[in-house]
Amino acid sequence: MKVLDILRVKGNTLYTAHPDEPLASAVQTMADKDIGSLVVMEHGDLVGMLTFREVIACLVKNGGAVGSMLVRSTMDDHPLTCTSETELDEVRRMMLDRHARYMPVMNQKMLMGVISFYDVAKAVVDSQNFENKMLKAYIRDWPGEDEAKDG
Repeated sequence: MKVLDILRVKGNTLYTAHPDEPLASAVQTMADKDIGSLVVMEHGDLVGMLTFREVIACLVKNGGAVGSMLVRSTMDDHPLTCTSETELDEVRRMMLDRHARYMPVMNQKMLMGVISFYDVAKAVVDSQNFENKMLKAYIRDWPGEDEAKDG
């Protein structure tokens, strides 16, 4: 299974922020859309990732307020990325190694979407459930001993 398979199911709705946008505005977008991350884009290029992890660290550092801070000062400016052709096993390994919960999907310089650790886990469970159903159907349809002797 590849990242492309997750994006097909998930859809292509993307939420982005600009690095010079007020952090308070980006956090408001995250709250309004009930999302845990924003891809930070500048001049059509991926320049960072803002997740609730960076926002919480910022709040702790600044006594619970974001004040007039900009997205640029809080974002992860070296986000982990993958392509739509990356195998899911590789994505899991990468996300676990970096403790990443969100990963932008890039094909060349084009942003294709964002996948979350939840998306990856759900795809794995769905795939396992499908395989289990196929195995059970195969076993159910297997001829019994009496049928095998008669045949």
